[in-house]
Amino acid sequence: MNRYDFIAVEGVIGAGKTTLSTLLAERHQARLVLEEFEDNPFLPRFYEDRTRYAFQTQLSFLASRFNQQRRLAAKDLFQDLTISDYLFDKDRIFARINLNDEELALYDRIYAIMSGIATKPDLVIFLQCSVDKLMDNIYRRGRAYERQISPDYLAELNEAYNQFFHHYDRSPLLIVNTNEIDFVSEPAHLAYLEDHIFRQPLRHTRIHLHPR
Repeated sequence: MNRYDFIAVEGVIGAGKTTLSTLLAERHQARLVLEEFEDNPFLPRFYEDRTRYAFQTQLSFLASRFNQQRRLAAKDLFQDLTISDYLFDKDRIFARINLNDEELALYDRIYAIMSGIATKPDLVIFLQCSVDKLMDNIYRRGRAYERQISPDYLAELNEAYNQFFHHYDRSPLLIVNTNEIDFVSEPAHLAYLEDHIFRQPLRHTRIHLHPR
């Protein structure tokens, strides 16, 4: 069995990172840390007007994630493993896409101060997904403000995520193509994924999973 203190699950909006994090936490008695997007008062307005509300939305998320990272540093004595549905390092992906030059410069100064406390994962799971499937997942979960997300914006995010994780080397990286693996509806797929997370030796820093 692979021993972890901290696993982070990542992916674009609608990729299934919260669902997978929750499933893994329940099945392995782990502490679950979820991104507090519903507490961000600017998020619905951001999807209505990205230019006007990007900076406020970004700083609100950064403050929330910073507070969560501080709590992560306090290890739960009754749960050895923590699973989170986001990676603190990815915060800058959204900043680079949505902020203008002056906003990004100020954001970077604040981010540089906060990023020093971020917990480094023992494993990062990146859920890759096509834009069509992301749109379908977003539609099916039915959050009203997310209905305004355009395919073009998702495609831009998707490319940014792929580029980010193409160069990511801070932790071992497990890449899962969720167009080909359904860990919600197919118990065998979830078991296959768990086997690679917890039992197969992580000999390489990046592994692409495809179900049998």
